[in-house]
Amino acid sequence: MIQPDASEALSQAISAQCARLSLVVSPEVALRLAAYASSLWQWNERLNLTRHTDVEKFVSRDVADAVAICPHLATGERVLDVGTGGGVPGVLLAILRPDLRVELSDSVGKRARTVATILEEIKLPLPVHAMAAQTIVAKERFDTLVVRAVAPLLKLLTWFEPLRDRYGRMLIIKGPRWEEEKGEARHHGFLKGVTVRRVASWPIRSTDNESVLLEVRARGAVDSQGDRGDGGEK
Repeated sequence: MIQPDASEALSQAISAQCARLSLVVSPEVALRLAAYASSLWQWNERLNLTRHTDVEKFVSRDVADAVAICPHLATGERVLDVGTGGGVPGVLLAILRPDLRVELSDSVGKRARTVATILEEIKLPLPVHAMAAQTIVAKERFDTLVVRAVAPLLKLLTWFEPLRDRYGRMLIIKGPRWEEEKGEARHHGFLKGVTVRRVASWPIRSTDNESVLLEVRARGAVDSQGDRGDGGEK
């Protein structure tokens, strides 16, 4: 485990990087982010969980993505992180928004077990499902599915189309190819029953590209603000 002095130094470095990117996190949250990053990086030496193994990448890619999702989640939502990998964005959402009911899923058992161990080490009790998210969603209802770096949009829509009544919406983080992926999904007829809206975007540090947050919702569904998901794709 990381020593107290090292933990404090990592927390301060994370706080400083967040401030440079205008990401608002409290000192307490920075400490919890540091505990998670330290455990994740140690386990990453044994199992490939993340490529973001320094403070700059951890904050500018992982923390920034989770911060971008937070305003789009209502208080107390039940959230499933689809294909959590090393725990991003689910673990970060739980740290940033303790009001959320976050659960993690990964079909690769070794990854799911490792994330469960990381959560034990940082004393953050979240359910971890060592199975495909579709299996979980078929049995239990979620308000939101969050997805990052799992599959192209077409494949995601293919997986979850039969389960449309089991979740409220998907929030999917995508990169510069999102419009191309959306066009492919439209070509194959998978946008007929859903709306796909870009609800947020933010720059990818040290590049000319940006990340976007897509909201996928069944047409006619009503969101937490009372808006209906039948206004077409944007």
